[in-house]
Amino acid sequence: MRAVQITRFGGPEVLDVVDLPDPVPADGQQLYRVRASGVNYSDTHHPTSAN
Repeated sequence: MRAVQITRFGGPEVLDVVDLPDPVPADGQQLYRVRASGVNYSDTHHPTSAN
């Protein structure tokens, strides 16, 4: 599948289109096809790293 990854801080230039393996749901999980999505400007200011 093709995906957009953000691996560093910055502007639009940090958006990388990458090929990833198709996800496989585990037991008790559901896989959904997303045909379109959006990102709000404020979403770009929230850290995504897990603590």
